[in-house]
Amino acid sequence: MGVARFRLLKRLVFAAGVTVATLGAAHAENQRHYSQSLIGEPHYAPGFKHFDYVNPDAPKGGTLRQFVQGTFDSVNEFTTQGVPAAGLLLMYDRLFERSYDETSEQHGLIAEWVSYPDDQSSVTFHLRDGARFNDGTPITPDDVVFSMEAIKKADPRQAFYYKNVIKGEVTGEREVTFTFDTPGNRELPHIVGELTVLPKAFWTGKGANGEPRDLSKSSLEIPVGSGPYRIKNVDVGHSITYERVKDYWGKDLPFNVGQNNFDEIKLIFFRDRTPAFEAFKGGDIDVWREASANDWGTKYDFPAIKNGLVKKELFPVKRVAHNTPFVFNLRRAKFQDIRVRRAFNLAFNFEDLNKKLFFDSYIREKSFFDNSELAWSGLPQGRELDILNEIKDDTIPPEVFTTEYKNPVHTPQTHRALLAQADKLLTEAGWVNKGGTRVNAAGEPFTVEFLLASEVFKRIVLPFVEDLKLLGINAEARLVDPSQYKEREDHRDFDIIIDDLSQSNSLGNEQRDYWGSPAADQPTSRNTAGIKSPAIDKLIDKIVFAKDRAELLDATHALDRILLWSAYTIPQWHYPFERIAFWDKFGRPERLPYYDPDVVRVWWVDPAKQAALAAARAK
Repeated sequence: MGVARFRLLKRLVFAAGVTVATLGAAHAENQRHYSQSLIGEPHYAPGFKHFDYVNPDAPKGGTLRQFVQGTFDSVNEFTTQGVPAAGLLLMYDRLFERSYDETSEQHGLIAEWVSYPDDQSSVTFHLRDGARFNDGTPITPDDVVFSMEAIKKADPRQAFYYKNVIKGEVTGEREVTFTFDTPGNRELPHIVGELTVLPKAFWTGKGANGEPRDLSKSSLEIPVGSGPYRIKNVDVGHSITYERVKDYWGKDLPFNVGQNNFDEIKLIFFRDRTPAFEAFKGGDIDVWREASANDWGTKYDFPAIKNGLVKKELFPVKRVAHNTPFVFNLRRAKFQDIRVRRAFNLAFNFEDLNKKLFFDSYIREKSFFDNSELAWSGLPQGRELDILNEIKDDTIPPEVFTTEYKNPVHTPQTHRALLAQADKLLTEAGWVNKGGTRVNAAGEPFTVEFLLASEVFKRIVLPFVEDLKLLGINAEARLVDPSQYKEREDHRDFDIIIDDLSQSNSLGNEQRDYWGSPAADQPTSRNTAGIKSPAIDKLIDKIVFAKDRAELLDATHALDRILLWSAYTIPQWHYPFERIAFWDKFGRPERLPYYDPDVVRVWWVDPAKQAALAAARAK
């Protein structure tokens, strides 16, 4: 669930997180639910005061300065044109807000409660009295209906995500009802609860230039939001500063208590991590999330670390492991043969990379849902096996039924043998090695470009490139700037990319965007591989219409196996911690959220630490 919630990590994720109800259970018609969860009962009972992972007495004030890689040319979050700035979701509230401690729990924010019939064929939201936009105007049901229609029109991916929502209408003074095209989709009330609510009056009005505003267009006009922050300053392409809305309408609601503690959040953009890290070392950036195990082990010996002014910590996380594999573009003829794709995986020497670059700290991924119950286990049996047999066709590799998936393991003793296996598969697929060059029947050489947006990835890819050259493949790593990368990815102009296919612990309608056949032809979908499999389409429906968690798990395990054995990607690795370095001016709760340290939402500036840090730096 949550279309783009994990994909948006590329531009930063700012997520925050009550009669209790569980979707899919038997409910009376029009029963009101102040919380909803797709998995079991919500953790937070009616009348809770605040989330467990916050300090309700956290002081407000100070500034948080963070690094963002890339650039931006728009402050409209909802367009596919241009490059929106990071952090824009801080400006907006949704109908329901999530808990960052639970996998699929929501609490009424703009909407006080939700109701739906037993068959989940529609959903009704009752808006909270006092909910308003930051210009002081109340949020109305008409704004909610407009938001659904406008966001679907502006963003094809959102239109695909909400395609089952066929009608929105005002059904009361503070009520809005959405009707679905089919009953039984237990996630739809939940995902409609994720809807970001926009002010209709602003977006149907005219801008300072006298032209009608258009949600689908890139824009630098500061929009009106309803959330805890608003834009204070924009330096296009370089920085954006958000300021806390001190009279924010929702600040005293239980799921906002102890959160949104910084008076200002400044995001500073760099095209490359190297100068950004120098800015962090110099004190111009406050917090640094380290993506490189090698850098974590070798580059944190600067004076501020030695003097204790900068702290360096590992924060455990319990979410589904981040999944950022190499992704083949199946639209290219050379990758349509599964033997070619499996040959590439055989040639990828993860173990050598892990030793030389990562201090043996990473775990190779053997599932699209590692570190969770969503990952396959053992051989398929019971209901899972029945599901696989129901959808069995020639697009399912036979190994799915007979063999547990394993990645190749490279050692000094096995490396040559694995390359020999890869050579054999390539030859069987019609790519023969002639004089050190791999060619097809037409004599065309096998060329491949790894399209990259980060120097960090280039160090990872170059050893892989060298092993592919041993197989006669003319491989290269191409580093481009973020805007060019986005353009080429959106238009599927690549051979192989490293993509973010990370998931939540509650799967549903968004799986159509990741793997569904219709999404393969949609330029901005998350189906970057271009997967078109009738069997997978059927599995997605089984996930979407699962009646309970057990049925969803069986279908997900089946999907996991098919994706792995089909070799649409080359699995990479994960690390069960977040590496964070920070200047020692912050306070934080004793226990952080399970799924992310959530610096932006739940940390705060400690006045005493900030004063001590300023004094130490002045010496």
